Amino acid sequence: MEEDRQQVDALLAGYVAGSLAEPARVLVRCHLDLSTDSRAFVRDLEAAGGQMLEDLEPVAISDREARLAAIFALDADPAPEPAPVPHPAPKTRLPAPLYDYIGKDVSDLPWKTLLPGLREYRMGEIDGCKASLLWIRAGQAMPTHTHHGTELTLVLEGGFRDQHGHYVRGDIAYADDEVDHRPVADDDEDCICFAVTEGALRLTGPIGRLFAPFMRG
Repeated sequence: MEEDRQQVDALLAGYVAGSLAEPARVLVRCHLDLSTDSRAFVRDLEAAGGQMLEDLEPVAISDREARLAAIFALDADPAPEPAPVPHPAPKTRLPAPLYDYIGKDVSDLPWKTLLPGLREYRMGEIDGCKASLLWIRAGQAMPTHTHHGTELTLVLEGGFRDQHGHYVRGDIAYADDEVDHRPVADDDEDCICFAVTEGALRLTGPIGRLFAPFMRG
């Protein structure tokens, strides 16, 4: 879990710097909705970045007077925009950033059964990353696998265990080609996760290799 924490901290730093791919950015926003500790860490990073900007030496602006004149020449009193009509927030099991990203709630998605006890909703590939939701039945084990690239998994409901730790709602699990694991959903509740991957998943166990053709569909 310590390595996960380091990777998550690096992920949050990338979020503050604006360097993440869109699916990873949505995953981090969902994590921040669910994790008080990470919200505080991100605020500290943003404050540190603001201080760095304040410490920079000022740079002279060319044609300063002309630019100021152009700004002051703008209509200083534009017509007010109409007030937005308030809409009630939708009732959803998903964090708001993910609901906005998908446009549907859990029960409205066209889930595809990959294996008994394992369903997936694929969102496609954006910015070189594949995004999907996984629904794992309580007590169900996923096939043993590793990754060609990296995988970020955010727990939305329930929880799961692997040889690296126990992950519950709001936790992010990090995996790459050095991690070969077999996640198992907790016994008392189905586990729903948001996964963002770079590269393909590779099944490594004997049962996983048997089902590999069905997982690629």
